[in-house]
Amino acid sequence: MSSWPLFSDSTEARYFAAVVPFLNSVRLLTYGLRLSTDEALVKSVTREGKPEELLRGPLYYVLVLLFTVLVFWRESPIGIVSLSMMSGGDGFADIVGRRYGSAKLPFNDKKSWIGSISMFISGFLLSAIMLFYFSSLGYIHVSWEEAFGKLALVALAATAVECIPVTDVVDDNISVPLATTLVAFLLFGSNTQ
Repeated sequence: MSSWPLFSDSTEARYFAAVVPFLNSVRLLTYGLRLSTDEALVKSVTREGKPEELLRGPLYYVLVLLFTVLVFWRESPIGIVSLSMMSGGDGFADIVGRRYGSAKLPFNDKKSWIGSISMFISGFLLSAIMLFYFSSLGYIHVSWEEAFGKLALVALAATAVECIPVTDVVDDNISVPLATTLVAFLLFGSNTQ
């Protein structure tokens, strides 16, 4: 997402930017379906080292990225916030939660308090940084008096969804961006404020 301003202002730029997540999804499908092998890839992006894991979380992640590039691009705070919550918030929650998460949530023993707190803080901070970045480059206009409160609500919604014990049903690489997209749309609307 931070490379998006490097693309031209043409209407086709978003499609060119979408090539990378598209190719990455093809790569994950190729190795996840065992049409070819790449042990280094499997070990680097899966939890149990099984190629079929590539067809879940990692594939969902790049498909959400592909969708966001095509639908929201760099002109909408909705896509920027959604990707920030997924990459920064959820990504950081996983790292911190695994490392320091001994105190588990009472309703979900797979999630920890510290992971959830880091989800909220890092998602909020990355969203604010990325909104500032895109607004300072003139892609969006942000009313900062309102933005921080809206970002806090989006981060809270993302954190709540990430905590819900439904990972056997819906992967958080789908549920977190869906929830943040919905809440960001409700709060920011189609306007860039």
